Amino acid sequence: MKKIGLDVGDKTIGVAVSDALNITAQGLMTIERIGIKKDTAGVIELIKEHACDTVVIGLPLKLDGTDSIQTEKVREFRTKLENKLRAEKMGNIKIEFQDERLTTVMAERVLIEADLSRARRKTVIDKQAAVIILQSYLDRTRKEE
Repeated sequence: MKKIGLDVGDKTIGVAVSDALNITAQGLMTIERIGIKKDTAGVIELIKEHACDTVVIGLPLKLDGTDSIQTEKVREFRTKLENKLRAEKMGNIKIEFQDERLTTVMAERVLIEADLSRARRKTVIDKQAAVIILQSYLDRTRKEE
């Protein structure tokens, strides 16, 4: 089954999904944040639509590996998503964190190399960060097998 990757920010959530073989991650969309209930409902709809068995959420740790304010917000998002999945009788969906330090910097580099304008980069940066988060997870789990 496929995996879905999330780059959870204050204003948007970047979304990526794996291929059926869990080899590559592709950018799917950017969700504008409305409120945590609607945001988690939107993620659950994407999980159903793409038949995903795992949600990979980027964990924004500080460079020294400690938690930041954003780390706590992302942990809260995970808790709300887990609760909503259980309520929807989808408690079998795994939710995992993937260290996302420097993913936005890496995403920015990829988009600059693709010669995207600054305005265009701004609209797709979160989606590209989600791709990097999910691809890192896919690569790591493949190595562990």
